Amino acid sequence: MSTPPAPDPARQRAEALRLEIAGHNHRYYQDAAPTITDQEYDALYRELADLEAAHPDLLTPDSPTQRVGGAPLEEFTQIRHRVPMLSLDNTYSEEEVVEFYRRVQKSLPGREVPVIIEPKVDGVAVSLFYEKGALQYAATRGDGVQGDDITQNARTIKTIPRRLHGDGVPDELEVRGEVYLPKSGFSKLNESRAAEGKPLFANPRNAAAGSLKQLDPAIVARRPLAFVAHSFGLMEGGGATLHSQSEMFALLTKCGLRISEKLWTAADAEGILRAIRELDAVRHGFEYETDGAVVKVDGFAQRQRLGLTSKSPRWAMAYKYAAERAETKLLDIQIQIGRTGVLTPVAILEPVPVSGTTVARATLHNAEEIARKDIRVGDTVAIEKAGEIIPAVVLVRTDLRDGSERVFHMPTACPSCGGPVEQDPDGVAIRCQNIACPAQVRRRLQHFASRGAMDIEGLGEAMVEQLVGKGLVGSIPDIYGLQAAPLALLERMGEKSAANLVAGIAASKDRPLWKLLFGLGILHLGASGARALVAQFKTMDGILTAPLDQIERARDIGKVVGLSVHEFFTNPANLESLARLRAAGLNFGERDPAPVRAAGGLPLADTRWVITGTLSQPREEIAELIQEKGGKVSGSLSNKTSYLLAGEEAGSKLAKAQTLGVRVLTEADFRALLGGSVPPPEAPAAGKKTPPPAEMELPLDEQG
Repeated sequence: MSTPPAPDPARQRAEALRLEIAGHNHRYYQDAAPTITDQEYDALYRELADLEAAHPDLLTPDSPTQRVGGAPLEEFTQIRHRVPMLSLDNTYSEEEVVEFYRRVQKSLPGREVPVIIEPKVDGVAVSLFYEKGALQYAATRGDGVQGDDITQNARTIKTIPRRLHGDGVPDELEVRGEVYLPKSGFSKLNESRAAEGKPLFANPRNAAAGSLKQLDPAIVARRPLAFVAHSFGLMEGGGATLHSQSEMFALLTKCGLRISEKLWTAADAEGILRAIRELDAVRHGFEYETDGAVVKVDGFAQRQRLGLTSKSPRWAMAYKYAAERAETKLLDIQIQIGRTGVLTPVAILEPVPVSGTTVARATLHNAEEIARKDIRVGDTVAIEKAGEIIPAVVLVRTDLRDGSERVFHMPTACPSCGGPVEQDPDGVAIRCQNIACPAQVRRRLQHFASRGAMDIEGLGEAMVEQLVGKGLVGSIPDIYGLQAAPLALLERMGEKSAANLVAGIAASKDRPLWKLLFGLGILHLGASGARALVAQFKTMDGILTAPLDQIERARDIGKVVGLSVHEFFTNPANLESLARLRAAGLNFGERDPAPVRAAGGLPLADTRWVITGTLSQPREEIAELIQEKGGKVSGSLSNKTSYLLAGEEAGSKLAKAQTLGVRVLTEADFRALLGGSVPPPEAPAAGKKTPPPAEMELPLDEQG
């Protein structure tokens, strides 16, 4: 008997759910910036799956229920998994866990079915392939069939061994696990991003995903990522005969791989539920975030009998813990101002314990979010930790209002400096337009002094806090009037340290113009854009007087960045700061010959470079040196590439360079070239136009 076609409302709802889930998948997997909780996503997914089960004619090949994970990123080459990486069915219901185990028992009648219970690490699913014990490649889950080649990034993670050791290592072993950012590392990373005025990661999983997306392994190496193994895909040869997950965990540990520090076993439904509850009681003490428990049939022979669906094994299920909530009073809404001037409303709360910590503040994101949730000062609100890290107001108890609550309005002037504020034309952010705003000064100074900008040694976060707190500095130009004597009186300073800081500030006056331009913290303008503007307009005055349409047409600029640059240089407060910097003797381009010198006058002029492997300096510093000497740096090889600078463990790019006939230099060769002992490659044939490759992003441009 055929199933009747689905009615129109069901068809329309299924299509709407597919579109909505696809959007959330993209934000989760590609952008690492989810906008809903796991519970909300799972409810949408379950609704769609139920509709498709009730009306099979609604099922389409491209339905999210038929796919695993997200599409691979375009920036990385792809690796096909030896065995597909499937996802797990999940539930928030203990009753459904019991039903799962009863289905397993029904499929294996007359047999005891031991299971193993482990923490569900909230990280990024990764596959590691070892051959003869040596790590060959690492790949993300991707679409389950193929994923992004993240081998170079994975090699920077200390808990991923480059070679397995011990007896019984399989000839070929595909290890599956999670890359995560430890809680302590996550807190430090967000602190540094806040200091630089960058958007904060919502939770450790997003931070781990953003880190693995970096094209430069040097950036990944500076983040304390870790790996924990939980399963395997392919396993062949080597003499090891394994019969269960328990034996597999023992082998992985012996080989040098980390597994979860706490595991449970059970042989009945009651034991499974007891383990899930015990895990919930101790999981907040783990170094990684956990959002649930994974229940797996232990025996491999029993798994084989149970089999798989198109996307999930029938022998495993994930139980996810509901996010812990707590109710408290919203005492006030205050405005926090970031480096780029964004006004962010912050909820000041009556302190309340949530997920093991006391919460007294929570982000409210923006005015639209406050209006959407109708959040008012004096409300009783429910607080939840997004990803169990960042406190968020998830709902308002409007039923408890007594009429004393106050509607909140975003300020029409900057609360710190009283200057004008404007809403972004293409977004919801409201920004203070005054570069000298005291609330922005701390973060602007930290960015201005950072290595990628003016590189002022000694002017770090702690020193900036003291300078601003003591009233010694109220704007960026003020640092050029600092004297050693008052600096020597500051905490952890002395005469020598003060003299060194003054010398470092003085030395920054000779930095190239593009570094000054980048250091000013102009909205949307990164280091590569600053270089492009200087290449086009030569001097600060050239940029100041350029019409908007000319700025927009500059290479690597465009309409959004161009408008931001133009508006910055027409703001009277910003112009006043620039005048003070000019008077202090900073380089405005007039004495900086390198960016404007004829191409043939620079030692690396007309050369195109790709950098790979581990070098004695961070890769971005090498790239900056190449660019200062007239070369171009790209992230990918082509027949237009002049040199591949290959450090240790150069990987696949070395073989590709040899195939293309690109000249390969060691770091020693590179240093010699700068000294003039290695001739540059032949110039392109006359009349042959060589388009410039895209410039490699440097760390301060990273979009983690």
